[in-house]
Amino acid sequence: MVESDNNKRRRLVEFKDGCRYGKFGRTKAYELIAHERIRAYKMGGKTMIDLNSIDEYHASLPRVETRAS
Repeated sequence: MVESDNNKRRRLVEFKDGCRYGKFGRTKAYELIAHERIRAYKMGGKTMIDLNSIDEYHASLPRVETRAS
């Protein structure tokens, strides 16, 4: 089965919009980029963040276990 081009397409947004989407600040974003948890690209003079990588990062976070009452 061949994936469609839409599934492979990067959803790139400006750095500040990526931070807003991911619900983290600039410092955390740079930390995640440095540890290769999210992907960023340079486009001209701007840093662009791949929203798909933020979705993957959020999906990889552990669930909070609650105690049964």
